[in-house]
Amino acid sequence: MQPRAKRTEVVGERGDAVLVRVAAPPVDGKANAAVCAFVARQAGVPKSAVTVVRGAGARDKVLEVEGIDLPGLRRALGLDE
Repeated sequence: MQPRAKRTEVVGERGDAVLVRVAAPPVDGKANAAVCAFVARQAGVPKSAVTVVRGAGARDKVLEVEGIDLPGLRRALGLDE
């Protein structure tokens, strides 16, 4: 995740990781909340279905997304077109 970007967007992949830029600053959990809200919106699931499992204070994060399988999430994020 790259905070303080011009816009919130998926920019690609690096290995198994999805690269996401968020406009929010990395202050008081705002960037974490922004990435969770973005992923939820793209996946069509409630915000409460997306949580940061690991890496809350780091750029590399592991998110848990409930209510959608991995292939569906990849399609929703524009990775498998």
